[in-house]
Amino acid sequence: MIYTSLQSPDQENYQYELRIAHLYGNLMNTYGDNGSILMLKYVAEKLGAHVTVDIVSLKDRFDPDTYDIAFFGGGQDYEQTIVSEDLPDKKEDLERFIHDDGVVLAICGGFQLLGQYYIEASGKRIEGLGIMGHYTLNQENNRYIGDIKIHNEEFNETYYGFENHQGRTFLAEDEKPLGKVIYGNGNNKEDGCEGVHYKNVFGSYFHGPILSRNANLAYRLVTTALKKKYGQDIVLATYDDILSLEKAEEYTDVKSKAELEE
Repeated sequence: MIYTSLQSPDQENYQYELRIAHLYGNLMNTYGDNGSILMLKYVAEKLGAHVTVDIVSLKDRFDPDTYDIAFFGGGQDYEQTIVSEDLPDKKEDLERFIHDDGVVLAICGGFQLLGQYYIEASGKRIEGLGIMGHYTLNQENNRYIGDIKIHNEEFNETYYGFENHQGRTFLAEDEKPLGKVIYGNGNNKEDGCEGVHYKNVFGSYFHGPILSRNANLAYRLVTTALKKKYGQDIVLATYDDILSLEKAEEYTDVKSKAELEE
C-alpha cells in the first residue's frame, strides 16, 4: 500500500506542486538517505512548490504519470535482494518515466539496480532492471571508504561526499559520469568517474546524504522537475537568491542581530 510520508503544509500558499516517489523508502535507507528527501522538500518549498512524498514499496505500483521525482536510496545486500525480486513488476513504468525525462536520484544500491546487474560480496549475481547500461562487479576483501570530491564539467559544478561501497560500477557508452574524481575512489578506482548522468537520472555512491552537502545539485534536480512539469519558460528564483552561502550568512547575521536586540 502506497502511503504519504511527508507533505508541505497549506497547499494554497504554493504556486507549484511536486510529487516525489521514495522507492522502497522503508527498506533502502541504510545510510540516512532520507536527508536527501528533506533537502528536496526544502529547496522545492523555497521555489514555491508544495511537496508530497509517497513511499512506493513492495507490491506497490509506481505510476509514472503521478510523480515528478523518484528517489531510490541505498541498502545492504539482504534488502537489495528483496527489492530486486519486486522490481521487475515496476520496470515498464520506471522505464517509461526515465525515457520521458523524469527526474531520478539514485544512491548506491538504487544506482546499481537501475543497471544491468551487480555482483554481491559473496559472488552472487543479482539482476538489475536493465533500464540503463551500467553494471557492477564485486571486489575481494576491500571497500572504497572515505571522503570524495568530484567535478561535473557539463554543469561546471563541484560535489562533495562520503563513499562507502564494495561494488565497482562501470558505465555504458551512452552514460556520462556525475563527475570526474578529484580525490577519492569513485565508481571503480580505474576510470576516474563517479556516479552516472543519463537523461534526467543522477546516480551516485555519495552518502551523507548527498544533497545535504550539495545544495547546487538539489537545486538542479528540483528546477529540472519543475520546468519539465510547468514549462521551460517558468521564472524561478536563482540558486544565489535562495541557497547561496552568502545568503545563508546574511540570514545568520540578521538573526544574530535580532537576538541581540531582544
